[in-house]
Amino acid sequence: MGTVEFPLVVGVDGSTASYAALDWAVDCAARHGLRLHLVYGSLWERYEGAVPSGLARPSGQVMAENVVAVAAERAGRRSPEAKITTEVVPEDPVHALLERGRDAFAVVTGSRGRGEIQGLLLGSVGLAVAARATCPVVVVRGDQAGLAGSHQRILLGVGDAEAGDEAVRFAFREAEARDCALDAVRAWRRPAGQDAGGTAGPTDTEEERAAAALDAALREAEAAHAAVKVRRSTVEGPARSVLLHRSAAADLAVIGARRRREPFGLQLSRVAHTLLHHADCPVAVVPHVE
Repeated sequence: MGTVEFPLVVGVDGSTASYAALDWAVDCAARHGLRLHLVYGSLWERYEGAVPSGLARPSGQVMAENVVAVAAERAGRRSPEAKITTEVVPEDPVHALLERGRDAFAVVTGSRGRGEIQGLLLGSVGLAVAARATCPVVVVRGDQAGLAGSHQRILLGVGDAEAGDEAVRFAFREAEARDCALDAVRAWRRPAGQDAGGTAGPTDTEEERAAAALDAALREAEAAHAAVKVRRSTVEGPARSVLLHRSAAADLAVIGARRRREPFGLQLSRVAHTLLHHADCPVAVVPHVE
């Protein structure tokens, strides 16, 4: 029996943000030896109606086909060895990406789509896909240093064990493929009612618990990826603030998300929302798979 191929699915729509996501995805696919599957989802059929036989194709369909053709050409120029497939889907883009993400290594989207308001921190498609996908979702955003991978550092936010196993493995695989360091961070909070000038005992206990939880979360993946250099940090403060600050020195921030037992998929935490809207580097949201 042959091995199952899990492609890297990329949402394209002709926007500047989607081209940034495409470039990032091409490099990721090359590192991991993945096929790129470029997807354009649009409801042009709904707005233009059925076209009688023998007449020209709807303008929306022509535009969609041009978008994926240009994207495929761009990807081929960036990586001549890349294996690229394309698909135009007459569906809502969120639904199209969620469905193709069921059998994907990951789904990659831009931070904002074509036609969305420039002032938006994160477009509706990227947020909805990150919140509901059953595979990892990478929203490509941030400054040029993070997009270019010049920091040589992956940031991993280690939170609840129930949501983090898959995220830890994903982060280690990415650090190994990039041959870069992994910054594993767990935030902790001072007990309620104790200020910075309080006694050291309870604070030390909370920090020690955070360090123990961090060690436990990393142990299995660290043994499987011995070549990855890991830097552990336990930091006092809200996790969303800690990780947002550290994203400025990272090429990718990785966080886990717990799957809900409801049709709406994942429930994104405040940490995820903060990073997806404000991080200085691409963000990977990795769902926990039971």
